[in-house]
Amino acid sequence: MTPDTTEGLRAIVADPAGAVIGLDFDGTLSPIVPDPAAARIHPDGPGVLARLGDLVGAVVIVTGRPAAVAVEYGSLAEVPGLVVLGHYGLERWEAGRLSAPPVHPGLARVRDALVPLVAGFDGARIEDKERAVAVHTRQSADPQLALDALREPVATLAAEAGLAVEPGKFVLELRPPGMDKGVALSAFLRERQARSVLFAGDDLGDLAAFAAVRASGLPGVTVFSGSSEIVVEADIVVNGPDGVMGLLRSIADSIGA
Repeated sequence: MTPDTTEGLRAIVADPAGAVIGLDFDGTLSPIVPDPAAARIHPDGPGVLARLGDLVGAVVIVTGRPAAVAVEYGSLAEVPGLVVLGHYGLERWEAGRLSAPPVHPGLARVRDALVPLVAGFDGARIEDKERAVAVHTRQSADPQLALDALREPVATLAAEAGLAVEPGKFVLELRPPGMDKGVALSAFLRERQARSVLFAGDDLGDLAAFAAVRASGLPGVTVFSGSSEIVVEADIVVNGPDGVMGLLRSIADSIGA
């Protein structure tokens, strides 16, 4: 590890009350699966996060999913002090309460227009997240070919509806502009007056959060839990949710020692 990475981990362990542990959900806490509705947290996840929640200043999940869905799929309702920022930060779940702005009016337009657009690509499917709509090509015969072919027409449709496109691994998500994981994480760090931060993620949407860690000026650590499908710069690389659980458990052990 680099000296900065070591400093970040030491700061978390030495002053856990000032630490924010930020985490993506899919690919980080939950394995990637063909059907997003079938995703569930790693079996050790609820216990590890509950332990961390008792030790650090805050545990926050920043996800593209609806916040309540992440809580349900993660069995996270009992994690002490947990905050879930859903839809890249548009929604906030905390202590059983959900707050969110009105649904963007452009989403109704793209819901109708995407159906015939995606119908021409065998295996491509639409996921309606209420405050966002995602097009998945992972189950196509050639996922990358389908994704590349859909990229331009989806971008055109999003622009006409006043929406942004968030690309990921075999997914294009249409969502309201002006918010991303970096904006959400930065605001949360200020809110909690964080003195150190760790963020773990696995996909392109997490790069903004990685940048926010670096821009925060705090002792910080970025953790990549993804696959070789994308290449990113991160302080620590782990093997999917198994690796994330191992790292978080090690941090908790060091704090509790």
